[in-house]
Amino acid sequence: MASSAAWMLWILSAAFTSPENAALRVLVRESSLEVVRGDVVILPCSFFTSSHLSRLNIIWTMAPLSSPESPVQVIVFDHGQVIENPSLISRVAFTGLPVSADIVLNDTRVSDAGVYRCMVNNPPEAADPGIGELVLNVLEPPSLPVCQWDGDLELGGSVRLSCSVAEGVPTPDIRWAKVDPQEIPLPVNREGEFSSSVRIMNVSSQMSGLYRCSASNVLGAENCYINLSIYSTPDGPSGLLQAVLLTLAMSLLLLALLMLILWLHRTGQDGRRRGRKAEEEGCYNEIRYTPSLMKRSFV
Repeated sequence: MASSAAWMLWILSAAFTSPENAALRVLVRESSLEVVRGDVVILPCSFFTSSHLSRLNIIWTMAPLSSPESPVQVIVFDHGQVIENPSLISRVAFTGLPVSADIVLNDTRVSDAGVYRCMVNNPPEAADPGIGELVLNVLEPPSLPVCQWDGDLELGGSVRLSCSVAEGVPTPDIRWAKVDPQEIPLPVNREGEFSSSVRIMNVSSQMSGLYRCSASNVLGAENCYINLSIYSTPDGPSGLLQAVLLTLAMSLLLLALLMLILWLHRTGQDGRRRGRKAEEEGCYNEIRYTPSLMKRSFV
């Protein structure tokens, strides 16, 4: 409303100014504009001149918000000809020549955001101030975030959930929540303009479930999910009992093998003793009957 009133006052003052004292004036009706990426936006620039328009010259420039000291030419009208920046051909055009310096910007991109300046000259008339300026912001919904996890899912371990988004203007707000069986917000560690993480310490079985990362700004929200399953290993006493039983079984097996070896060894010794006894008995009988045989031989 204030800008419209100022615009009307400027028109009235210009209408009642004598041509002898008139000077070219430039007015940008908006100081800033917002557009959603991909939409069309009109950048307004009005001027008043009392001279003929045969030598009218209009120059639009843009300085990126990231480097305002490096403006680039957007479009020029000079001596009846229009010249566009090669990178903007078919996307930028004048809308009201020669009585208006407004331009239209089609298929807007995030890179189109910046400070736009409209400079108008119409020799021999002097410009006062001759330059209008406005800021264009190009809004963009968040891109689909990427969810990842790393850590130890074993009972008592530590897990880190991370979430990152590639695009979004304004910068997306990134939040984490456990959504199953009920939604529970989680504290977030911001790790940069487009990423955040959640650290879960000493995990328990109650922490198993579905986790959601939500990236949102004024244009909408996108989500990604991670399903965690916390598991547990056998506790200490049960594991110790298994180790004891295994050791006992091995001991019994070794004892059985040892008894078998001893039995085989004793059986072998008994066999050898019986063999020696049989040999000794054979030798004794041979010596005992020899004299009688000798006696019989001399009779």
